Amino acid sequence: MTAADIGGLLRECTRRLAEGGNEDPRFEAEQLVMHVCGVTRSDMVMYPGLPVTAEQQAEVGRCVTRRLSGEPLQYILGEWEFYGLPFKVGRGVLIPRQDTETLAELAVKFAREHLHEGFTAVDLCAGSGCIGITLAKLAKVPVKLVELSEQAISYLERNITLNGVEALCEAVRGDVLSAETAKALPMFDLIVTNPPYLTAQDMRELQTEVRFEPETALAGGEDGLDYYRRMIPLWSARLKPGGMLAAEIGMGQQDDVMRIFEECGMAARYEKDMCGVIRVIYGIKQ
Repeated sequence: MTAADIGGLLRECTRRLAEGGNEDPRFEAEQLVMHVCGVTRSDMVMYPGLPVTAEQQAEVGRCVTRRLSGEPLQYILGEWEFYGLPFKVGRGVLIPRQDTETLAELAVKFAREHLHEGFTAVDLCAGSGCIGITLAKLAKVPVKLVELSEQAISYLERNITLNGVEALCEAVRGDVLSAETAKALPMFDLIVTNPPYLTAQDMRELQTEVRFEPETALAGGEDGLDYYRRMIPLWSARLKPGGMLAAEIGMGQQDDVMRIFEECGMAARYEKDMCGVIRVIYGIKQ
């Protein structure tokens, strides 16, 4: 990058991304320039002549090279927004996605409507903690966040601090498919999870940038249902009467997952995401 001011740097960054086949070059260029130069979008529009240093030019250039290699924008920025809250992300942790806000919204609504003294919740396969932390922050309920990956746990702990919910959230390192992990925790009023649910075929056809994300957070076995088959029977037994278990699913998995819920004695219902796709299956324990 050789531009001497913000406006020129933004144009050059946009051009390089566009020539590299990026689908949204202007937006991503803005994100990279704001990240490196510490300016806002308004600054770039109102003061395009703001000078940039050689170090900033070089760093933006490195960021563009990383992006053109397929590395996710979110990893390069190191932080991404979920439900209006900030989350640190990077190699080893799944990137929070808008689809998952459907699950977070359902959980917050349930917690607010059923709040009582002693209400407890757990987020299984917590990753960055975006679901559980959002629940704690907005519904003001205590949440245990269970995650096995050491890399993901480090982001989870940082995000608890970043969002100021240390008094409500506890990161628990454990295998959500283990009966020992489940039995070591108390009974819950609310259980939420966004487990790995991509099929073997999905994994073979992943976009380049998704390949940067941890396989263990994506792969759900041959048909994508391995976690549901094991988690729902195990954790529904840790649900208090009247409590809710809610799980994000992949497109088209609703019939199979609803059947698993019903086999565990819960009448299964669903929620659609903003695109009209059935994204969450949930059930209330009788």
